Amino acid sequence: MELIFEKSRPGRRAGRVPAYDLPVPELPPELRRGSPPRLPEVPENEIVRHFTALADRNFGIDTGFYPLGSCTMKHNPRVNERVVALPGFRDLHPLQEDEGAQGALELMWELQQILAEVAGLPAVTLQPAAGSQGELTGLMLMRAAFADRGEHERNVIITADTAHGTNPASVTMAGFELAKVATTDRGNLDLEDLRAKVDDRTAGLMLTNPSTLGLFDEGIEEVAEIFHERGALLYYDGANLNAVVGRSRPGDMGFDIVHYNLHKTFSQPHGGGGPGGGPVAVRAELEPFLPSPTLVRDGDVYRLDHERPKSIGRVRGFAGPFGVFVRSYAFMRAYGPALKEMSEVAVLNANYLLARLRDVYDLPFDRHCMHEFVLSARTLKREHGVTALDVAKRLMDHGIHPPTIYFPLVVAEALMIEPTETETKERLDEFVEAMRAIADEAATNPERLKDAPLTRPVRRLDEVKATKQPVVRYSFQRAGAVDRVEAP
Repeated sequence: MELIFEKSRPGRRAGRVPAYDLPVPELPPELRRGSPPRLPEVPENEIVRHFTALADRNFGIDTGFYPLGSCTMKHNPRVNERVVALPGFRDLHPLQEDEGAQGALELMWELQQILAEVAGLPAVTLQPAAGSQGELTGLMLMRAAFADRGEHERNVIITADTAHGTNPASVTMAGFELAKVATTDRGNLDLEDLRAKVDDRTAGLMLTNPSTLGLFDEGIEEVAEIFHERGALLYYDGANLNAVVGRSRPGDMGFDIVHYNLHKTFSQPHGGGGPGGGPVAVRAELEPFLPSPTLVRDGDVYRLDHERPKSIGRVRGFAGPFGVFVRSYAFMRAYGPALKEMSEVAVLNANYLLARLRDVYDLPFDRHCMHEFVLSARTLKREHGVTALDVAKRLMDHGIHPPTIYFPLVVAEALMIEPTETETKERLDEFVEAMRAIADEAATNPERLKDAPLTRPVRRLDEVKATKQPVVRYSFQRAGAVDRVEAP
């Protein structure tokens, strides 16, 4: 490690001094400790064992099956990590001048072209750092477009009653009012309810298609027509894009704005709050409003264009989460023209699970699903007192991460299951056997399910108390109790 200095020192290369050879600045006396800190004295090997044991308790996609509905928790190829660690990518500074970052800008340009083709829309921004930020960006684009038209009265956004929770949150943050539309018994938007709510105050629709029910809306073209006839726009929540890549394009469905979850659909590790990428694609009429700077190509030269008079401005520092771009680009190029197989296998896997579980759990919407599907434990609750939560907790004893439960809210005792395309048939069969065993156990020994998980390091938590009295601070015990923490 070296630090750069103005002046040279004897015996050193001019302008550089090793960091370890620098004088250590002294703290003012009033800030110094009066006695040594009380730190545990533990051998290094015990410390290593402690943290290794903690890591072993973690569950992730590398540990086991992770059928978390709508989150697309699939395997991320290790080659992507090697690519992003290449010196030419790894060592770039976020403020690198365009001339010195042509390779990175070229990769971003090509990524934009692929994303534009996937969406069926011509213009893309890579700035948003997550799907939620992509949502907010899309709504800001709507607001800017209507302001440019002088249509300031458009202040209502419509969402489905099955929408992700980020949709209404984004609507509120963007300063719009929220209206919800009902879902039919087939799992589609209720067109009659929709027509009654779309008027001259309507700015647009936010919709996931396929929905969180795992169903493709059969009336999507008519939905688009309803909004466009009133001058409103359609926003596509790309959380479930993993179901349709290469088979169906949001732009062809009639959507004007699309966000992608690079960290779901295009192979980027996620969970625990990040990292992520949420690029946004738009129709040509909305391109002038995209966040600044935009990436442009002049012949064989790539540059960031800051001269964007109608732009909504920056939504993130620098040009976006570049490491995410490299991983996703590597993933896409590995598939090449066969990228649609990703979605085809994801849909096949989901329908296989649905077919094998429909006789032991309730199926609220009896249709072929897309990449995910929703079952219900309502019969188990009615007949045996076993809830979706009990099923989820018992799955942990089988070494399987629980699916999303109690969402979407329109399904009682919901279990939302998404296998993704990266799981083998053998792994899917293990999940089926676990789910069927739990259903049998609900009839023969329901109390055992109430106590689950039985084999995990942390047993059943008091969730009501955890909500009302959260413990957010812990202290380590001294003298040999390194593996134990307790609340103050």
